[in-house]
Amino acid sequence: MANHDLTADMLTRIRNAVRNRQKTVNCLSNKLNRGVAKVLKEEGFIRDFEFVEDGRQGLIKVHLKYGQRGEQIINRIERVSKTGCRVYRGVDGLPRPMQGLGISIVSTSRGVLSDRQCREGNIGGEVVAEIC
Repeated sequence: MANHDLTADMLTRIRNAVRNRQKTVNCLSNKLNRGVAKVLKEEGFIRDFEFVEDGRQGLIKVHLKYGQRGEQIINRIERVSKTGCRVYRGVDGLPRPMQGLGISIVSTSRGVLSDRQCREGNIGGEVVAEIC
């Protein structure tokens, strides 16, 4: 089975793993997925991630994070910009999921950043995903 949209596949794997209370999940690696994992770690939605070499393109092993009583940290994770319909926003048009409690992940000319980092740097780009 060929996965054409690796980022949507990664987000779906994380969503399913969180629902099943798994500790880790393996995702296919590319530059955008590594950037998404880095932003998720910086914003506190996952514990850690690591790159695992498998002889092909590699894997990203994502270590999921839960609350003290086992509650989910990631309640909603969805792809915004899809293969058939890209969504670009300027810095003023960036979404604020849950009035700032969630984050938007944005692919910019300076790399993959969260919406907060984009507002600080006054830069817009392609809105990849929203996480709450």
